[in-house]
Amino acid sequence: MADEKQKHLVFSILEFLQTSLNNGTIKQDDSEGIEVAIQCIGEAFGVDLNDAAQAQTYSTKPATLVSIFDVFVNAQKKLGNKTAAAASAASSASSTPATPAPIPRSAEPTAEDKKNAEDLKVAGNRKVNEKEYAEAIRLYGEAIVLNSKNAVYYANRAAAYSQMGDHQNAITDSLKAAEVDPSYSKAYSRLGHAYFSVGKYKEAVTAYEKGLTLEPNNATMKSSLATARNKARDNEVAPSARSGGAGAGAGGMPAGFPDLSALGGGGAGGMPDLASLMANPALMNMAQQMMQSGALNNLMSNPAMQQMAQRMMAGGERPNIDEMMRDPEIAEAARGLMGGMGGAPQQPPRGGEDEML
Repeated sequence: MADEKQKHLVFSILEFLQTSLNNGTIKQDDSEGIEVAIQCIGEAFGVDLNDAAQAQTYSTKPATLVSIFDVFVNAQKKLGNKTAAAASAASSASSTPATPAPIPRSAEPTAEDKKNAEDLKVAGNRKVNEKEYAEAIRLYGEAIVLNSKNAVYYANRAAAYSQMGDHQNAITDSLKAAEVDPSYSKAYSRLGHAYFSVGKYKEAVTAYEKGLTLEPNNATMKSSLATARNKARDNEVAPSARSGGAGAGAGGMPAGFPDLSALGGGGAGGMPDLASLMANPALMNMAQQMMQSGALNNLMSNPAMQQMAQRMMAGGERPNIDEMMRDPEIAEAARGLMGGMGGAPQQPPRGGEDEML
């Protein structure tokens, strides 16, 4: 059933149609159809043009449906003109270069920024002491946002990165710290530690040397520099040792490796003197390490070693050490053993975990 608003609208439509019949707007041939339409629409919506009560309730006179519609059309035209003007203005604005967004902070941090940044740094140092490195990194990052001109924040974050094993980010932050303050020695200490940790020993040496020019009495950096120099030198010697050059020991073995050739012929039938072998502490230490690490099983599975053992068992043939060391697998095993005969593997020098500022 139609509501009151709908009846208002329908009554206006029926008035419009009736007026169009009366003033001749509708042709005589079409009038019958319009009269039927008026009757059907009126019945469908419960509206009757001849009902005086409804006429008083629903009629919009003196306004007519046409005059109401004219108001709507004129309003639409005005609205359309405003929309077009706005579109034109927007188009014009788009052709004008945009004004850059304002920088949130001035290039020079304010006194309040510096104070807040220091508070964040102190909180970050506390997290490092508690070994909560990820949280420390976040706090140092917030300090940098407030004051990017303090090298300490970058160096401290580099140390936290190193503690997490993220040495590439530690290198980036250390370089930034040195850029912000070239006279800040810890920037180079942290840089040397990060370079050492990724195997860039020459770069580590350069970083430590630079740091010591700024802080010549720093014992930690002196020790770290010595360690880095040794590793850099070992890396240079290693290729010649692998090829049996000047860095090789007797019988083609790596430098410092026990001379097995001297043990080759003391026993019966040219066999190695077992007593001499058992009495050699270096060889016994090496044998123990090989057995503990499983390297002995790997070494004895090498075809060259198997053939040598078969020849020795068959005819007492003395092993040819030079020939053995030309086998890359045996040579690599020997170098690995030499790395372990001096004790635990060398650790990166300090620099990533020294005292925070």
